[in-house]
Parts: sequence; structure tokens; C-alpha cells
Amino acid sequence: MHVPDGFIDAPVSVAAGVAAAGAVAISLRGARRELAGHSGSAGSAAERAAPLAGLVAAFIFAVQMLNFPVAAGTSGHLLGGALAAILVGPYTGVLCVSVVLLMQGVLFADGGLTALGVNIMNMAVVTVVVAYAVFRVLVRVLPRTRRSVTVAAFTGALLSVPGAAVMFTLLYALGGTTDVPLGKVFTAMVGVHVLIGVGEAAITAATVGAVLAVRPDLVYGARGLSTPLKLRVGGELVDAPAAATPAAGRRSTKPVWITGLVTALVLAGFVSYYASASPDGLEKVAADKGIDRKVERHAAANSPLADYSVKDVTDTRLSGGLAGVIGVGATVVVGTGIFWTVRRRRAEDLTATSTTAPTGSAAN
Repeated sequence: MHVPDGFIDAPVSVAAGVAAAGAVAISLRGARRELAGHSGSAGSAAERAAPLAGLVAAFIFAVQMLNFPVAAGTSGHLLGGALAAILVGPYTGVLCVSVVLLMQGVLFADGGLTALGVNIMNMAVVTVVVAYAVFRVLVRVLPRTRRSVTVAAFTGALLSVPGAAVMFTLLYALGGTTDVPLGKVFTAMVGVHVLIGVGEAAITAATVGAVLAVRPDLVYGARGLSTPLKLRVGGELVDAPAAATPAAGRRSTKPVWITGLVTALVLAGFVSYYASASPDGLEKVAADKGIDRKVERHAAANSPLADYSVKDVTDTRLSGGLAGVIGVGATVVVGTGIFWTVRRRRAEDLTATSTTAPTGSAAN
């Protein structure tokens, strides 16, 4: 789904870039609240939210390197919008996927630089909006259980991928640089991405389910679904006092963070070597339908990490593994830095508000 330079003309690419910039700006404001309120605490737990969000971005980067076969010589890979939105919140989720796309475009020549706005709209904004909307509807109507969260995550992720394909088709209709009938583009894109959506859904549900099993308090989409601690008093079950309920926000997130980072490094540095070499859904459709006739050379094609390989390292496995490890490391550092800055800005705003409020009330 990474759109290269040349598929969409300049005016539409610019318009998509403006829309993407607006979506990122809105997400920055929303992410301040999500990160500051992580784990239900404005204290130390909130301070750990930035590293966790950075980890989610790095994990998405790693899993996107694992193309899985779909059908007829086509592969697919995780888009990640659904996973990020459910784990860390929709606004932070948009930022997570946007960070991944930025790193991929600048360092690895994956996804055009002039098409960055197009890719953010397709892979970050649309996937998050579709997935999280479906997810919220389902968790409201299904029983309030962890299994329901996993089912809702699966369904939201499943629908988010063809949603992204529809968005690409719309942008192609507005600014496609080749003359391919729109009906053929729509049918081919949606058809193959429905299949890819099954893989997206399976990965998302498995990951969300794994985190729910060990630390449900860290899953943004599962907030409010926990059952209060019960005590038996006089033969009857009653809600435990707040002081008797374990404070999940005080538990260390370090084991989760370390496990997640090691998993991402292993996936990107080792497992990625065994990923499918077949073209992904967009590449396959573009080649079959002629959408790629005017594709342009990537501005970062000579990057030392272009095409997920380290320049001058001749061993293919080592080259790809090193590139994957570097990508995970760079993404977690950049992502954590961005999310820490966003969370800190929110904390400063809250501090300023609490400091000025008494003065204002006294003046009245």
C-alpha cells in the first residue's frame, strides 16, 4: 500500500499532503490527552506512555517487513492503523503509523516522498478512523469481556484495509497519472486488499489478545471493561473498597517494553528474511493494470538503507537483518522522542492551568 512517486499527480499529492498535515496536527492535540491519561494516571504511569507508544510504532515497522502470501503471486503486510489505535488510542495511533511511514520513506526509500501525504491518508488516517469506529461500535454492543475486545479488534482491522484501498482509488480517480478505467482499479484494489485484511485482522487480534492477557490496563481500547474486585461479606459479594483494588497503573511497564522491543528486533532482524518476496497488493495491481507506467525514481534511492538492505554488505541475510534492526531502533527512538514531547507539552499545559486557576478565581 506504499504509494511511490508518480502514481498520483502533483496537485492531488499536494492536497493530500495538506490534508495529512491537518490530520497530524489534530492528532497531536488529541494525543496529548491520550498520553497524559494513559493507564488512568497523570503521574508515573503517564510518563511511561511515550515509550510504550514509541514501541508500538517500532513494532508496526517490524511487522510491516513480514510480507505474507495472499494469492496469485501477491503478498500483503500489516498496515497497523487498527493495532495502534486499539493499543494506544486513535490520535496517538495516527501518529504511530505516520512516524513509521516517515522513517520508511526517508531511510529505506519505501513510499514516495512527494506521496507521503497520500500514504499518511491511506495507511494512517483512514485505517485508524475505520478500524476504531468499528471497534467502538462492537465493544458497545458485545458483552463487556476481553474476548469481545479481541473480536472487535479483528473486525475493525479486517475492514480497515479495504477502506485504505478505497481511499487510494478515490485519490487515483482525482489525480491518477495513467489512463486506467476506474472500475478496474477499484475492483482489483478492493478485491486483493480484502484478502490482505484477513492477515491484518489475525495479526491485530493476536497482538491485542496477547497484551490483554498480561497487561489489560495497557490496552487503550479495553479501558472501562475491567470487572471490579469483589469481596465476600456476610455471604454476599460486594465491590471492594478502592484501597483494596490493585493499582495497575503503578505496575512497571518495563517487562512489557523489553519483551516488545526484543520481539520487534527479532522479527525485523531475523524473521523478515523469510517473508514473501511477491509484490504486495498495490504493486501487483499497479503492474497488472498499468498504473505504474509513470512511476518516478525515489529521491532516496541511493540511501545506504534503500530497499531494506545495508549498502556494501554483500550477505543478503545479514544486510536485510541489519537494516531491519536499524529501522526498529530508529523508529523507537524517533517515536518515543515525539510522544514524550507531546506528553510533556500536555503536562505543562495542565500545570499552567492549575497554577493560574486560583488566581483567576480570587480575582473574581
